[in-house]
Amino acid sequence: MLTVVLALNTVWFGLAFHLFWMRGRIFAKIVVPREHRDTPVLETLILSGRFLGGFNLAFAALNAMLLFNQSLYPENDQWSLLLAGCAIAHGTQFLINVPVAIRNRSGGGVWQVKGLMLFIFVTDFSMMALNGGLAAHYFITP
Repeated sequence: MLTVVLALNTVWFGLAFHLFWMRGRIFAKIVVPREHRDTPVLETLILSGRFLGGFNLAFAALNAMLLFNQSLYPENDQWSLLLAGCAIAHGTQFLINVPVAIRNRSGGGVWQVKGLMLFIFVTDFSMMALNGGLAAHYFITP
């Protein structure tokens, strides 16, 4: 199960790097309404996305290194800590969308949590739960 979770983390964080860094304009167009795309908001978000992409690249690289060097961490407590850190990373991405999604229900929200954003929202929650659950398992298993 650990190998699967590390591989999923690597892929998900890698995809996030690709979207935010390599395809930042596409991401920004998903988030910024058409009427605001001719303002500095779009370019600001594109550059901010690269900042976020850098963090995702670091998490992708960390998970790839862990995936191929699992023997370096023989203790369950070590894996619990590493997986908890990944759960937090996924969780922060999920949690930022919760109030936006709630506001969407009443016609508001800074961006729409639908389509790709809904997929990201659900996947980040799933990855948070998967990493957190495995971290808890390693924490309680001697």
